Order: sequence, then structure tokens, then C-alpha cells
Amino acid sequence: MNYETLVSERASSIPPSGIRKFFDIVSEMKDAISLGVGEPDFVTPWHIRSEAIYSLERGRTYYTSNAGLMELRRELALYMERRIDVSYDPAKEILITVGGSEAIDLCIRALVNPGDEVLVPEPSFVCYKPCAVLAGAVPVPLVTKNEDKFKLTKEALLAAITPKTKLLVLPYPNNPTGGVMTRGDLEEIAQVLREKNIFVLSDEIYGELTYGMEHTSIASLPGMRERTIIVNGFSKSYAMTGWRLGWAAAPKEIMQLMVKIHQYAIMCAPTASQYAAIEAVKNGDEDIARMREQYDYRRKIIVDSFNKMGLSCFEPEGAFYVFPSIQSTGYSSEAFAETLLKKEKIAVVPGTAFGESGEGFVRCSYAYSLENINEALERIDRFVNGKGV
Repeated sequence: MNYETLVSERASSIPPSGIRKFFDIVSEMKDAISLGVGEPDFVTPWHIRSEAIYSLERGRTYYTSNAGLMELRRELALYMERRIDVSYDPAKEILITVGGSEAIDLCIRALVNPGDEVLVPEPSFVCYKPCAVLAGAVPVPLVTKNEDKFKLTKEALLAAITPKTKLLVLPYPNNPTGGVMTRGDLEEIAQVLREKNIFVLSDEIYGELTYGMEHTSIASLPGMRERTIIVNGFSKSYAMTGWRLGWAAAPKEIMQLMVKIHQYAIMCAPTASQYAAIEAVKNGDEDIARMREQYDYRRKIIVDSFNKMGLSCFEPEGAFYVFPSIQSTGYSSEAFAETLLKKEKIAVVPGTAFGESGEGFVRCSYAYSLENINEALERIDRFVNGKGV
């Protein structure tokens, strides 16, 4: 049977994730260390896990409403009021999703028509462009630069807008660069979006992980709540990756479409995870602060080490990634990652996994233990400054 003539052309055109490629290889390699996957090395705090256990003991193994447990949505509404100063109706404007990735997909599918353009700052997380393609939209990359601290500039945004532009993805704090948009940065972007009547998908999954500054949501700026869909989740800030739980907040007119798609594709997010998330939102601020402090410590070590070994490294202001330049080695990003893995058994992600503008860089996560980070840095130094180059 010739499957090529039968399968979806859109699905076939999407390349596999550049992140998972190296993760899959290193998982089979003895004594290898991965800095490739953005997964906290912390175990989900016990008080959060215990709520899930308790929910199972109580027999809470049923479907929730499509939008999620009302108690969780109420807690998230209170959370957003106190953390980003934006109010949402928990009954009509908040949706619990299967991870932040589902929320991204729902947002794009609810907004775009075939041929609409979706602006995606790059380097950035791998799922935005494929989600746009699967929805029939046209992803348009916006190149961000090291010298601009990988921020999206007003000039770059204006240059990319056409009559077909429908949506801007705003992925800050940024994966993979660690770049952050300050309130002043966002005000310039917001002015353009208001004038051009463009929606924004604000992916704030790393909003709790900023260093030396408070996270600002673009939805909190004048005239932006009505044109912003906030995407967030529990994976990064609460160390709950395997629980697969996220959420979206949007004006009710947009949210009702997202819930409709969610109804048919998913039904509802995992029930036990939702009960655990209630506890996380209510009583997890100290957990976030403790983990953020550890990430900050690791961040300083890894940035300093890369710069000392001759790999120029921008100091990230958010998330838990560094994005060092490897141009001085003469390798391409892909070749550097492959050779480093082969010679020193260290997995990093090529910058090109996050868009063509990532060439010349690699992504390393510092969400791993300090022991693994230090050992990995020693091996990378040996590769770069020894016989590896």
C-alpha cells in the first residue's frame, strides 16, 4: 500500500521535534548526561502530590466539566489577579487543558482561517509553527537577535505585518533563549497590536521564573485584555511535567470556541491532576520561590562557565535555559550537538530546532541537578578546548 498518497500532506510536511531527537538518543546511552529537555529535576512538592492521592482514595475518577473543575478555575482567577493584575470570569473565560501545548493549539485553531498569517518570534518553542500549519495558517518567523537580548522589537513586528496577519505569538519569558520582555518593551508592541487590530497568544509558561524582575503580562496593558489569549501551565513552575495540566484565559467570545474544540478533541483534563493543581495554586508560592532561587544559582554558574570556556553566552533573565554561541568552534549547531554527544556523551539541543535563526547556538537547560550541570560543563570544556575541535 502506498501510504504517501493517503496521509495528510500537512502532517507529513511537519518535521519531527529537534528536542526529542537528542533526548531519545541519550536515553539509550550509558553514562550520558542530558541538558536537552526542559524538565525540572525537582519532584512535585508532597503537599501537591498528596492531594492527587487523596482524590483517588475518595474515588474522584470521573470526568470533570469540559472547562475543568470550577474550584480550580476560581483559584486561577484569583492567582491571575494577584500575580499579573488581570481579572477573568472563571465560569466563562478560563479553560483547563492537557498541558500548555494543548492550550496553544486550541488558541490557534479558534482564531485562524486558512491563509491567515501567524507571526512567530524566533528562536522559540518548537510547537507554534506546526500548530499554525495544521490549522491551515501561514507561520511567519520574526528573527530576534542576541544583541537585542532576543527581545521582539517594534521595528521587526511592523516590518512583518501584512493584511493577512491575524495573530502574534508572544513567547516570553522565552524558550530557548531566556529572553524577557519588560513592561516598557511590551508597551511598544501593544501599541502596534492595538493599531493593527491583531490578536496575541501570550505564552507565559515561564512567567514565574524571572530573575531580578517581575513578570509583566501584555494582557495587563491598556486595551490588550480584549485581544490577548494567555497560555500557562503547571509543568515548569510547580515541577508538574508528567501531570499534563495547563490553562488558558481569554475573552469569553474566544474562549467559547476554544472550549468547543476541546470538547470534541479531549473532553477534559485529568481529574486527579486538577485536584492536585488546586493545592498548587492555593499553597504553592513558597515552592516556586524555592525552586526559582535554585535555578538562579545554577543560571549564574552555567553562564559564567560558558563564557570562561570561550562560548559567548547571553545572560538569560527568565525560564531555565541558556543559549550559548558555538560559532567560534567552526561547527554548525547540528554538528556541534551531534559531535558533542558522540565524543563526550553530553546532549544539548541545536539552536536550529527553534528556527533557522538559531543557527550558531545550542540550548542547554539548567533545570538539572548541580552535580550533572558541573559534570556536563567539564565535558563541554574538554570538547571545546581540547581535542574535540
